[in-house]
Amino acid sequence: MQRRDFFKKLGTATAIAAVVPTMSFAAGDSKPTGPNKMDYQTALNAITGGKTPVKSDKVKLKTPEIAENGAVVPVTVTVDSPMTPSNYVKAIHILNGKNSNARCIDVFLTPANGKAMFSTRIKLGGTQNVTAVVELSDGTFLIASQSVKVTIGGCG
Repeated sequence: MQRRDFFKKLGTATAIAAVVPTMSFAAGDSKPTGPNKMDYQTALNAITGGKTPVKSDKVKLKTPEIAENGAVVPVTVTVDSPMTPSNYVKAIHILNGKNSNARCIDVFLTPANGKAMFSTRIKLGGTQNVTAVVELSDGTFLIASQSVKVTIGGCG
């Protein structure tokens, strides 16, 4: 194996391990609800522990107003945070409002990340809201939401 190939494969494996969604369990259950399927409110409660997230200008959610293909909708979340050991973004969660599973992705950060930013592509089955829920190191939650009109369904 060539050294470059080794590092490519190592980087790929690390990236996959970093973004594998966590399994979420309903309160008191020993198994995931359905095959990891949650509606929006259940997913939000699982993330926040029942706390109410606050809308904030610190969270910038960038999505297209109209997505031509719901199978590949670009989403970027940027949070204005100092990312110091005492004040940083712990996690960025992306949710949708109407798919059979509201949880799109969970990204966990540390102060070593330097910048609280994440970009990905998600799958939307139709026109719906996309929401970013941000968990801060002090235990508070911030939220931003944007509507995306899908012209071709991505989950069909």
